[in-house]
Amino acid sequence: MTTFDQRKETFEKKFAHDEELRFKATARRNKLLGLWAAEKLGLAGADAETYAKAVVVVDFEEAGDDDVFRKIRKDFDDKGVAVADTELREKMVVLLEQAAAEIQAGR
Repeated sequence: MTTFDQRKETFEKKFAHDEELRFKATARRNKLLGLWAAEKLGLAGADAETYAKAVVVVDFEEAGDDDVFRKIRKDFDDKGVAVADTELREKMVVLLEQAAAEIQAGR
């Protein structure tokens, strides 16, 4: 194998690893976000867990975070929960950072 081929293979493995970590971090963020939103919606226990799973699943509808944002925004609006769009977006960013840190730490 040539040096170029070795470098190419190394970059491909790193890319695949980074994508896997990104996927895991996003899924974990969505669960954490779902639990946070469930609390705001007055859900607890099994109902909160079910809601969090629904948030994780909705992220598979389209690329990006807009599907998750729309679901939670709609649920907040339907229940009269006063959370600004900016607060929701900021929470998404903070929880993604938290989720990534947890995964990097092996939790």
